[in-house]
Amino acid sequence: METLQNPDPQEKPTLSPLSILAAILVLGFLITGIVLFLREPETRLSPAAQADLPATMTAEEAAYAKTIRIENVALSRAENFLHQEVTILDADAVNTGNRAAEALSVTVEFADSLNQIVLRETRSTVGSPPSPLGPGQSRHFQISFDRVPASWNMQQPYVRVSYLRLALAK
Repeated sequence: METLQNPDPQEKPTLSPLSILAAILVLGFLITGIVLFLREPETRLSPAAQADLPATMTAEEAAYAKTIRIENVALSRAENFLHQEVTILDADAVNTGNRAAEALSVTVEFADSLNQIVLRETRSTVGSPPSPLGPGQSRHFQISFDRVPASWNMQQPYVRVSYLRLALAK
């Protein structure tokens, strides 16, 4: 009977340069993945989102905001070109005061069955290019929402003036 023996028991197997390179690449991908997974999400907003954010109002503007009424609020549903369902809010902004509003934004809040806010969005309503809403004038606006949560209670959302900028008095 013949036994197989290693002719030189001191010789160790060597790794090829290709297997070392592959191990380094795999380790690099793992470290990169862990770092990306554990880092905090970016809190910066895109330029488009920043453009929609209103500035702060002066005390005079905050008081005048009460003279802007949101009327004739109506909701409808439609399908966009991507075959997604979109909720559309139609309403009128009515300026019952004696000054013109150069800029006007509304905040729309959708609630769930427990009256907890499930979606809150602020949008400009004076149009593009902006056209002042004069004293006694009414302006129709339409806002589309493509991602209203399923937990929405299907009731009319709360719509309020959240920002306005008064035109300079002439």
